[in-house]
Amino acid sequence: MNIFVLNRGNNTRGRDLPDSVTWLTGDITRPDSVLEAIGSLEFDSVINFLSYNSDDAARAVTLFAGRTKQYIHISTASMYHKPILQVPIVESNLRANAYLEYARKKIDAENTLMDANRESGFPVTIVRPSHTYDEASPPLAGGWTVIDRIARGAEVVVHGDGTSLWTITHAADLAVGLVGLIGNPRAIGEDFNITSSDVYVWDQIIDIVAEALGTTARIVHIPSEFFPLAAPDWGWSELMVGDLSHSAIFDTSKIRRYVPAFEPTHTFHRSVHGILEWRADHPAESAVEPAVDDVFERLVKGYHESRKLFEALAPDAVSSK
Repeated sequence: MNIFVLNRGNNTRGRDLPDSVTWLTGDITRPDSVLEAIGSLEFDSVINFLSYNSDDAARAVTLFAGRTKQYIHISTASMYHKPILQVPIVESNLRANAYLEYARKKIDAENTLMDANRESGFPVTIVRPSHTYDEASPPLAGGWTVIDRIARGAEVVVHGDGTSLWTITHAADLAVGLVGLIGNPRAIGEDFNITSSDVYVWDQIIDIVAEALGTTARIVHIPSEFFPLAAPDWGWSELMVGDLSHSAIFDTSKIRRYVPAFEPTHTFHRSVHGILEWRADHPAESAVEPAVDDVFERLVKGYHESRKLFEALAPDAVSSK
């Protein structure tokens, strides 16, 4: 079996691949560079992690129609209707997220690919992960900056009251389901949730990191709706309202039927130790992002100023009743 990885060659994030993997250099947003990289190659399966909208999807159809027996599109479980209509979330649930542009564009991409499947037989399989992480990518809104703030005793912002349920999936577990779909003719034209059953409330996720660091997290709860107002420049702000603030638990019975080997084994309370080891071994890649740290400082400052104002006004509010 021959495995090819196509990317721009700019950033491997400290990750290594086996020598048997063939690296191809090209930019998926530039079809000419992709065609130059792949030449006359044809594939049993193509997996695209970088397809975010209808234009990206249409470009993939043009590039790979007739070149692959299967095209696996990495979509997102963020696209399901918010607020959640049922728990657990199944693949047939309404795809409609009025709060999150990223999710809406992913829906457009799915629609374009499924239209191509119906109209010309383009062999698409759709995969919907939800917040996948590994040792080099912690599942925290703010990434390594959050871990640094916990470690140095700075206050950490959590959206809402910290009790929304959230599913996180280790990349090694996702890979079992994903690889199991490769070459499966029954998977053509189908969509799959691929997530673990490792579910925590957000305060737990932060507390697990703090315990692994040997400290206690200083959590400040901020209403989810405040993030786009206080930090419109931060990419996670829209996600707070359109995704993270909603409890997300997924039904994975479909992927288990198609891939019996899919049985996630990684739990965050154990995986966190590997994350901290990776941080210690890769200080440059896990450094604080000053812009993200500034967002947290802004939110924390706003919280404390608002609280002081409320406390000053509270006696009058009570006496006026």
